Amino acid sequence: MNKAPALYELNSAVEALATNIAALPLAEKFRQLANLAWHQRERNSAWALELAEQAEQGLQAMPAEQALQVAWRLQLVRIEVRRLRSEAAQDEALASGILQAAEAAGDWISAADCCWVLSQLATGAGNTPACCAWLERGADYAERAGDSSRQQILQCSQARYAGFADPDAVEQRWGDSLTRDTAALTAPAAAITLLYAAHRAMRASKLSESAQGFSAVIEPLQQAGYIREAIISLVNLGSIFNDLNDPQAALEWMERGLNLARVHGWPSSIASCQLQLGETLRLLGRLDLAEQQMTAARDCLAAWPESRNFAVTLGYLGWLALDQQRPMEATSLFTELQALGGYADLQLKAQRGQAHALFDLGQLEQAETCALEALRKAISRGATELELELCLLLARIAQRQPAAPEGKALQYLERANQGGQSIAGYKNSGELLNALAQAYADAGRYREAFETSQQAANSRAQSLSRESANRLESIQLRNLSESARAQTEHLHQLAEAERQKAALMQGNNATLEKLGLIGLQLTRHLDQASVFAALSQHIPALLDARAFEIYLLDDDGMGLQSVYGLEDGESIPPSHIALSEPSSNAARCARERDELSIQLAADGSDPSQVPGTMRTLSALFAPLLIGERLLGVVTAQSPLADAYGEHERMVFRTLNAYTAIALDNARAYRQLQQAQSQLMAQEKLAALGALVAGIAHELNTPLGNSLLMASTLEQRTAEVESAVLTKALRRSELESYFNEAKAMARLIMLGLESAARLIGSFKQVAVDRTAEQRRPFDLAQLCEQIVATLQASIRKRGHRITLDIPPDILLDSFPGPFGQILSNLIENAMVHGFGERREGHEGLMNLSARRMSGERVELRFQDDGVGISAAHAARIFEPFFTTKFGQGGSGLGLSVSYNIANSLLGGSLTLDRSVVNGSCFVLFLPLKAPTPSDDSAQESGGQGESKF
Repeated sequence: MNKAPALYELNSAVEALATNIAALPLAEKFRQLANLAWHQRERNSAWALELAEQAEQGLQAMPAEQALQVAWRLQLVRIEVRRLRSEAAQDEALASGILQAAEAAGDWISAADCCWVLSQLATGAGNTPACCAWLERGADYAERAGDSSRQQILQCSQARYAGFADPDAVEQRWGDSLTRDTAALTAPAAAITLLYAAHRAMRASKLSESAQGFSAVIEPLQQAGYIREAIISLVNLGSIFNDLNDPQAALEWMERGLNLARVHGWPSSIASCQLQLGETLRLLGRLDLAEQQMTAARDCLAAWPESRNFAVTLGYLGWLALDQQRPMEATSLFTELQALGGYADLQLKAQRGQAHALFDLGQLEQAETCALEALRKAISRGATELELELCLLLARIAQRQPAAPEGKALQYLERANQGGQSIAGYKNSGELLNALAQAYADAGRYREAFETSQQAANSRAQSLSRESANRLESIQLRNLSESARAQTEHLHQLAEAERQKAALMQGNNATLEKLGLIGLQLTRHLDQASVFAALSQHIPALLDARAFEIYLLDDDGMGLQSVYGLEDGESIPPSHIALSEPSSNAARCARERDELSIQLAADGSDPSQVPGTMRTLSALFAPLLIGERLLGVVTAQSPLADAYGEHERMVFRTLNAYTAIALDNARAYRQLQQAQSQLMAQEKLAALGALVAGIAHELNTPLGNSLLMASTLEQRTAEVESAVLTKALRRSELESYFNEAKAMARLIMLGLESAARLIGSFKQVAVDRTAEQRRPFDLAQLCEQIVATLQASIRKRGHRITLDIPPDILLDSFPGPFGQILSNLIENAMVHGFGERREGHEGLMNLSARRMSGERVELRFQDDGVGISAAHAARIFEPFFTTKFGQGGSGLGLSVSYNIANSLLGGSLTLDRSVVNGSCFVLFLPLKAPTPSDDSAQESGGQGESKF
């Protein structure tokens, strides 16, 4: 039962696993859910994630060591799905951490699977050496675990990837050793072995053998769950038909691969198919269509600029630009490819393409320099065919150069011809031989010109013969493929017939499947009322449960309270049972924490029978347990004797397990809602407190100034009065006093008016915030009032805010909640956007608005802070999500703002991800807010029973 899942598994085994899960004990069921999620990672990624979530709920019901292994497996499932979906994440570090833990625990199977996942991450990033290193390490772990199937899969994959970089080294190390003894291999291991053989034949230019290999392996790959490898094999098959000069057949296979990739929605797989499809269209001369496919592939693969696929895309686009007579664009593309570095074969082809582009631009000296450098590298690498192509290009350059030495072009052409003759099985092209014949004629060497022209004619005839042979071979391969497909379809039909026959012979499977669906429905709900409604719907269809009741344990653990009960379809009045009650079977079930099956006396004399209720002859009691934690008790009762056999007890037991999970989830969710409500209330109080503190700070200046002026005026008045009494007052002193009094009175009035305005703004904003009062208001005025109350905090932190709001935008809405949104956005910008900016580096915020069609207004709040990363942008409106935990961030500010905007104000709050510098939030609001519904949500609890 504790056997680890295979790395890959056949569809039939995965379907059987899904069917049998419902009948397993609780802990084993959750473990197998994790295994099912693992096997669905490529078949159905979305379902794999759902299964992983369900399995995670059961970790606490497992032994600690097993729970840890299952937790690792669930993490690997999520990493694999993110990889396939091309979702950015720190998955390499996460997988490496799991690998270290698995190594420390001596869990070699988990360690091998971690290496597999890391190898796939590496190849996706274009790091083939790292991919091969992880596969070799994983094969060692599989050998330690004694898992020959895993070892074969990892070794064949290593040999396949290593062949891209150094095919000769791969042949020396493995050759055909991996394909000799395949009889004892599992089907998934055999499929990967066949795939390795097909790649090996393709590298050896055995086109017919490789085409048959890829054609034969596609169906086994899909059956074993290697969906991505099946897509790649379809594309490779198309490339082989291109080499066989049958681009129409190539298009068919590549379109099949593209369709399969689109079904699963994997961006990188779709881009790989589009890339090869575009190259095939280029060879067919369909240049516009080719450009569409290649450009789409480049846009997707640009997320992995170091990958080989992206480099190949640049090269293909470069040759396409040459075909389209756009040499400047080709030069740019080949330059970009060379700047990437790595991939020596692609770099050399890029340099050759660059020379072609410069030649087309008429830059002959630069073209010659580039071609000579490429020729030197081709010679050092032993790339003889590329050497011939470069010699032909250099000859064409020499023919165009007026000052080229006589015979220079001929030397290059003779060198190319001699090089072609040195390659076993290579036939010099008609283009080369024609150019050489013309060069001989221009040099007056007519005999050699005639002989070479004869060779050119023979070469053209042989080329046509080869093309015909390739075409015939392609037709034969097509027929073989169609025959294989028909055979596969026939086998599918036979398998389906056997499956239907087995389904008819296993009647219990229908009940188990139904229980599985009921379990999914129960555990999906997060409130008790929905759980009870689902139970009352399904239990009568599975059991003779004329009476059914659920008790939950009191908080003090001393009694059971009935929360839901039915008897003949009618609700049962609630009741309470002390856990110490000796005559209560429900209390006994809770005390013993064990299932009870009871047969009662037909005359009703059993002490647990409650007078006035349905006469019960059979009863089942089962504890609601989450691990060792007791939630309550469930009972089902029937007026029939011996109503519950082993089958019925199994059904009842399974339902109780699902019910316990559902009720525990509902309780946890209710507690989470309560905690969230408390935090939201605290958030509002904190905002109001900050508002009061800000206003107090703002009032200090005008009131202080007014107090100073008033005391000064009082002092000057006393001085003048003393002078009057002593008859020492001069006219000039009196005039000076009048002037000073007027000035000080004016300053006092200005200070008090400023304070009055601030208090007025505060009174309006504070009243709006403490109650959701709806009223008409001018948007510009309200925003000025709100910003005024926050200016103290903004200036204190060294930042600045500007407003750009047209006057006369009138709203009939809720100013208080709107003010809370604006306050949250300003605070969010200062805490997260600007962070700890040093003095002299102020943060700038701008709030702008414009009226839109359809009686709406758009507000944009933008700052020039650090911005929001792509990883965080998708989660910023989630409750409790913050990057400042422990630093003042509650994770509720933007969540609360989002809920207010979308519900109470009837609008929307979004993040504009197109903004590069800083961040920008966009708030759309109707000029007239919707009228809130008066309906209040009611949470219905169940009615209890008074029996047992």
